Amino acid sequence: MSDQESTTRLARVVRTLLVVGAGLAATRTVAELRERGFDGRIEVLGAEPLAPYDRPPLSKHLLDRPEPTWLRDEIGADLPALADEVRLGTPAHGLTLTRSGVDVHTGDGVRTADVVVVATGAHAVRPPGWEAALTLHTAADAAVLRAALVPGARLVIIGAGWIGAEVATVASAAGVDVTVLEATGDPLGAALGPVVGALTAPWYASAGVRLRRGAHVVELGGNGVALADGTLVQADVVLAAIGARPTTAWLGAALPQEPDGSLRVDEHHVVIGAPRSVRAVGDVALRRSPRHGWVPGGHWDGALRGPTDLVADLLGSGEAVVDPAPYVFSTQLGHELALFGVRHVDDEVVVRGDPAGSDGWGALWFRPGTDQASAIFTVDRPHDVGAARRLFTAAGLPSLDRARVRDPSVPLRDAAR
Repeated sequence: MSDQESTTRLARVVRTLLVVGAGLAATRTVAELRERGFDGRIEVLGAEPLAPYDRPPLSKHLLDRPEPTWLRDEIGADLPALADEVRLGTPAHGLTLTRSGVDVHTGDGVRTADVVVVATGAHAVRPPGWEAALTLHTAADAAVLRAALVPGARLVIIGAGWIGAEVATVASAAGVDVTVLEATGDPLGAALGPVVGALTAPWYASAGVRLRRGAHVVELGGNGVALADGTLVQADVVLAAIGARPTTAWLGAALPQEPDGSLRVDEHHVVIGAPRSVRAVGDVALRRSPRHGWVPGGHWDGALRGPTDLVADLLGSGEAVVDPAPYVFSTQLGHELALFGVRHVDDEVVVRGDPAGSDGWGALWFRPGTDQASAIFTVDRPHDVGAARRLFTAAGLPSLDRARVRDPSVPLRDAAR
């Protein structure tokens, strides 16, 4: 039986659907189902006791938005009104594939459905021995951190990634004494690589934040952070901002997982190696993209738009894959950043404009020896943001003239071959 025949057959028998998770990806999945006319039973399990909320404001607006940004207001989708049952504060503990469907185990019983969508998101990384450090991934985390960041407090942030830089920005502006420790040496190094990441380092001093590059943490104590070079960075508050991992431990061995816990899925968010009745979307998914190859989760646009492909296939519509481009946006240290696409380690970097100037700049990554751009990064260039988004809507990677993209006076769209 072909995948299309299998999908069509599944669409005819799906009458109950269980979404595990209650974040953006889960909410959009339920909304998409109802928008497409699905009239079967939908049940949602959420580990947190709160109604669905948006996560980017937790760091970007840590101090000026003390209440969560509710998704019912942000994207106009009211989960309790769309689903037949929403059980918040009910984490899943296991999953079992049966002959008749899928069972999901919780603390108060087993929930059974024809189809299960895994959308349990991610959790912040906190290594053993770092119990004294706070993390920032949930509204509860934000409340604890917000209460600790009083003017004059000494905050040490471990990690100069997206979250670390955003918290450093708002904390420093509020009169908090901020030091950021980055072990790899370059801010945003994991996302941008060493060449482009290094170009963002001067922003820290300009924003009144101390950045220590190549700072390897060996111990956290009550009075601060001990480094491998023997120094002690004193702190009243320590924030571990060294990344997040998919929240999939609850699955055990029921589904095949990648080393980081992610679930490899196809273009329609079917978990590879599992029946088509098991889907995964959002932060948990390592998605196969016709344009970008394997796309890791953690992208806001992926959680927002991925459910379109998932639901279209689940209901047997036969529509072409939308294939959203990975997208990250950030406001940090006085700059507006956007990153589209997937950078590969062996890509060749072309810097667009002057990073030391005042007119904004950017960078593009090209597949080696080609004119195919795999990722586009913009700093304070809103016109490039729109152009980059449009360039990553075609079926394949965009082809751009490398010489023309270096010149910031040339619109990105005019550099396309």
